[in-house]
Amino acid sequence: MKQTFFNIIKYLKNPILEQDSNTNLNYRFKIFLKILVISLVTGIVISPIYALIEHFGLISMDNHKVEKMFEGMSKLQILLAGAILVPTIEELIFRGPITAFKKPKAFKIAFYFFALIFGFVHISNFDFTPAVILLSPLLVLPQILLGGYFGYIRVRFGLQWSILLHGTYNGVLILLSFIPEFA
Repeated sequence: MKQTFFNIIKYLKNPILEQDSNTNLNYRFKIFLKILVISLVTGIVISPIYALIEHFGLISMDNHKVEKMFEGMSKLQILLAGAILVPTIEELIFRGPITAFKKPKAFKIAFYFFALIFGFVHISNFDFTPAVILLSPLLVLPQILLGGYFGYIRVRFGLQWSILLHGTYNGVLILLSFIPEFA
């Protein structure tokens, strides 16, 4: 786990267009699971920032638009939309094009650009207020980092892996959100 984390950090510092030569599915699923855990832990580590922002009355997380988007949908519909449809569309848009940039400098710029855009698109989950705009880098920090993680696996293993990682990540969070209703 530790080595995978350091490999990702090293890659994020200097992204290069280079696939992993090891095509063994066992190897790839092990790396996939490690990146999934890293992604989930990243969200957990960053979440106290949201608690502080809400505690000081800067932003209310009760107005998050994802909840409104899923309103009136069954749990199965929410899971299908959030873990299959949305990740597939987002990965095609934000990770699909990055390997088209073949020159090292252009690739690096594209990699960072798409990770940042992926993150900042998620600011639309909030009602636009001066506080939201001012705090937007913090509010979308998890999505920016996820954009880097998804970009890493996309380049190293292929687009289908970033779709699978994004979908699994969302699916885990969606399933966890269902727990209070069953308790």
